Amino acid sequence: MALDTPPDTAPYRITLFFGPEPVDDGATAQACVFNVKKRSWKAGIQISVDIAATQLSALQEAIQGCDPIRQALEPLSEDDRADAASRIPDLAAQAIAWCKLDLRLTTGLQQENQRITCDELVPELNQAVSTRQEYVVAYILTELDLMP
Repeated sequence: MALDTPPDTAPYRITLFFGPEPVDDGATAQACVFNVKKRSWKAGIQISVDIAATQLSALQEAIQGCDPIRQALEPLSEDDRADAASRIPDLAAQAIAWCKLDLRLTTGLQQENQRITCDELVPELNQAVSTRQEYVVAYILTELDLMP
């Protein structure tokens, strides 16, 4: 399974800084923070990608139950399976946040730290995760060292 990254983000070097972490009270949103560096910039910026808890839960649920993840977990021992399964929600949140960041990158960025709020790109993110489900699954399996 190839990681399907859009060519539009090629001018940027992106790394996950941390997350998911609760935003404010933690009940309404989660955030992942990414370091983003464009080749022409002298320094990188940090972008916080916020996703509403309800949207994130729905997207995670659709991803967690997919066949490639279930099949990858089957041969593991009970303990290893439980450990891997406990990490899947966070890894899915990271991949989903990365998809939302990619949506923003297609429109370009100013060289300043910024936040993509929960109410931005909501329908676009739902569509992007559906379209890029293979990328999200590959991200999860790669992070779990379960890529075939």
